[in-house]
Amino acid sequence: MSNPLVELQRYGQSVWLDYIRRQALQSGEVRKLIDDDGLRGITANPTIFQQAIAAGNDYDDTINRLLRENADPVTIYETLAVEDIQTACDQFRSVYESADGHDGFISLEVAPGLARDTEGTIAEARRLWKWVDRPNLMIKVPGLPEGVPAIEKLLSEGINVNVTLLFAISAYEDVAWAYIRALERRVAEGKPIDKIASVASFFVSRVDVLIDSLLDKKAAAESDTAKKAKIEGLRGKAAIANARLAYQSFNRIFGDQRFKDLAGKGARVQRPLWASTSVKNKAYPDLLYAEALIGPHTVDTMPRETIDAFRDHGTVAATVEQDLDGARATMDGLAQVGINMKAVTDQLEIEGVDKFTQSLSDLIGGIKAKREALAARA
Repeated sequence: MSNPLVELQRYGQSVWLDYIRRQALQSGEVRKLIDDDGLRGITANPTIFQQAIAAGNDYDDTINRLLRENADPVTIYETLAVEDIQTACDQFRSVYESADGHDGFISLEVAPGLARDTEGTIAEARRLWKWVDRPNLMIKVPGLPEGVPAIEKLLSEGINVNVTLLFAISAYEDVAWAYIRALERRVAEGKPIDKIASVASFFVSRVDVLIDSLLDKKAAAESDTAKKAKIEGLRGKAAIANARLAYQSFNRIFGDQRFKDLAGKGARVQRPLWASTSVKNKAYPDLLYAEALIGPHTVDTMPRETIDAFRDHGTVAATVEQDLDGARATMDGLAQVGINMKAVTDQLEIEGVDKFTQSLSDLIGGIKAKREALAARA
């Protein structure tokens, strides 16, 4: 039987693993996913590293070494992260080369506390890019208003960027145009653009989590049966509608003559990346989001459980442009019942930054505790 994960590539979609852990890299687990399932990349963020480092003793040897060097907790975290990212880049180097630089990327995020600091983000991204020193690295930069000029600057310098924490279609469009401006700057400076790579990570399931909670409150307060049914009928629809309409923006922007001129000089599109595609509400089908957003020039970052589920029973079809009228009707319906999408996406953006900031804080705290425990044992 064919593997649905591998079959996705025929529809123009790459699967990246939303997970990193040293044991998985060292044991051959990741290599098997590459060989058997066609895995094309990995993304990482502070939450993922926090979970990996706290999960076991994979990192104790390195922590002990750094402890002997009197490294502080932040240096320990960055060293652990960079070592894993370098290992992952090396394991995906064959994918990168066989795809002529189109795939095989590993993403490492700048410190989330810099999300609203343009110059700080630029400096941090440059530092991490130089430290990892791999062509198939992507630096993750939040797509907040302060991040847009940083994204443009970094890309213009030849640094691959994974734009993260995108929830609003308008924010997605801003970073897509920033990518195009960056390529135009390189062309004007006589620099090559054929190896510049970027993805725009558009978050999915978190949209439904928040909007469903708002709809539940509105339905509970509604006494009119017909109105209540209309409100309840919108549950679980906003995230897919939002992503499908964002993909229409992708088609329009990268079908524009400005990009066509760049494509003639070797430019690649900035692919939409569907992030947070695991189902948070267990009442929904486990592959609700993964199966609904398949199409050309897309990436889906899946956690391990979603990869396993898709391999087992995923259905592959070109779906990302299906029922666009229904997507628009969903957005209209949300507005009609009083759901303000801008307020929703603004809140999700703030929560996303806060979540990653807290994860990094928890991670540093965990490293401090582990460092102290190892020091006491020594």
